[in-house]
Amino acid sequence: MPNIMLTRIDNRLIHGQVATQWTSSIGANLLLVANDKVAADTFRQGLMNMAAPSFAQTRYFSIEKTCAVIDKASPAQKIFIICETPADVVRLVEGGVPIKKVNIGNMHMAEGKRQVATVVAVDDADVAAFRRLQELGVELEIKKVPQDSPEDINKLFK
Repeated sequence: MPNIMLTRIDNRLIHGQVATQWTSSIGANLLLVANDKVAADTFRQGLMNMAAPSFAQTRYFSIEKTCAVIDKASPAQKIFIICETPADVVRLVEGGVPIKKVNIGNMHMAEGKRQVATVVAVDDADVAAFRRLQELGVELEIKKVPQDSPEDINKLFK
C-alpha cells in the first residue's frame, strides 16, 4: 500500500504554497503531479521543479501511469499527490489509487464557473466529480493553506 500523505487539487500544481507550506506540514518527500498534459510537457515540469522544495523528489505521471505504478512505491516514499481537477482525482480513485482524503485548494474562476469558496470556483462537471468522490468514500476538505480552518464542504454543492 502506497504511503499517500495527502492528495490536493490545485490548478497551479507545484507552486510556492505547495512547496513551502503543504509539503512540510504533511512531511512529504515525493511530490507526484498526476496530470496527462504535464506528464508530456518537460517545460512545465522544469518550471515546477524550480518551485519544488530541495528535500522532496518530483514525479510527473499521466493518470494512467499513476494508477499502474502507485502500488510499487516504497514505504519510505511519503507521497503528496497533486492534481489539477477533481475529474483527475476521480480517475485515480476509480483506477485503484487508495485516496482517502482530498484537499481542495485553488480552483481558478473561469467562464462557466461559479465562486463557491475563498479560492474555489466550480462548474457542474466539478460538482459531479466531487459527488462521485463522496460516493467512493473519499473525504473532501476545502483548505487553502495548512493553518487555515477548513471551509464548509457543502459550499461545493450549492
